[in-house]
Amino acid sequence: MSAYEPPVHGTARTAARGPTGPTAACGPTGPTELLVIAKEPVPGRVKTRLCPPFSPAEAAELAAAALADTLETVLALPARRRVLVLDGRPGPWVPPGVEVVPQCAGGLDERLAAAFGRCTGPALLVGMDTPQITPALLAPALAPDAWEGCDAWFGPAEDGGFWALGLAQPDPALLRGVPMSVPETGAVQRRRLVEAGLAVRDLPVLLDVDTASDAHRVAADAPGGRFAAALGRLTGAGAGVR
Repeated sequence: MSAYEPPVHGTARTAARGPTGPTAACGPTGPTELLVIAKEPVPGRVKTRLCPPFSPAEAAELAAAALADTLETVLALPARRRVLVLDGRPGPWVPPGVEVVPQCAGGLDERLAAAFGRCTGPALLVGMDTPQITPALLAPALAPDAWEGCDAWFGPAEDGGFWALGLAQPDPALLRGVPMSVPETGAVQRRRLVEAGLAVRDLPVLLDVDTASDAHRVAADAPGGRFAAALGRLTGAGAGVR
């Protein structure tokens, strides 16, 4: 694993790079833009459903580790660009090879739509709540023939949402108005794609990290990652929940 410096919470930090991130290419190249939508891991702003049993600082530590695992996977995948669509301020914890752009204002549907609206070709977006993703899991959506006879890739989540969305021709209208963070989010979003006449291929169903129970299940699925290591370091009530 590459070195990882977690953010210092409660203290202002200055990014080690400009607002759009580094320009040097890192990782294998491919035709698809890879997007990660995330929040800056600051206590009280991320993973609040983990509290309790975890404290806000512990929840932020888990969020930072999940984001680090996700970005490491993104850097290992073939892409034209790798972009972190961030709510908050970037810091030295953003690895080289990942550009940073700010999230727009509005609901999650508007923020996702805007992220795709910045793309000029095929794009695949993932979140920071599935640190168990691997290059092999996403490989079908990034293969040389990924867009042959396919207009969209969809990764459903166990809770009824979705953890990945790929569009051959990114159209923000495909996301605007989709109700987010409700049990039917994924079904509505996938139906929107189909009703637009798109050929949709599915990725495996994954579990988002929302609760302490989710955290332990995901860590068990990816025991060698930073997320699992961070969970293992935590003590007290949070570490004992299964």
